[in-house]
Amino acid sequence: MSGSDSVLSWLQGWYAGQCDGDWEHEWGVKIETLDNPGWTITIDLEGTSLEEREYPEQTIRRGPHDWIFARVVDRQFGGSCGPGNLTELLTMFRSWAEGH
Repeated sequence: MSGSDSVLSWLQGWYAGQCDGDWEHEWGVKIETLDNPGWTITIDLEGTSLEEREYPEQTIRRGPHDWIFARVVDRQFGGSCGPGNLTELLTMFRSWAEGH
């Protein structure tokens, strides 16, 4: 299993673990594309064990298409990244969520 498969499998499991018959009707996970180009993710933390956890804002700039920005605001993990950095951004969320 590649790193991208494992982080995606982990995210699927994390999402399923939040679904309790109510949470999924109001909250969730969104992954969308940007036009610069890149990706953006929004992961709702409301009602999860992560909703009160601090997350240090992170900015990584390696090049015009190799970058990541991530932070938690209003009980949402939000991030955006270059077109080839989605797996890295999701891995950052996973590491934080698992407490590493």
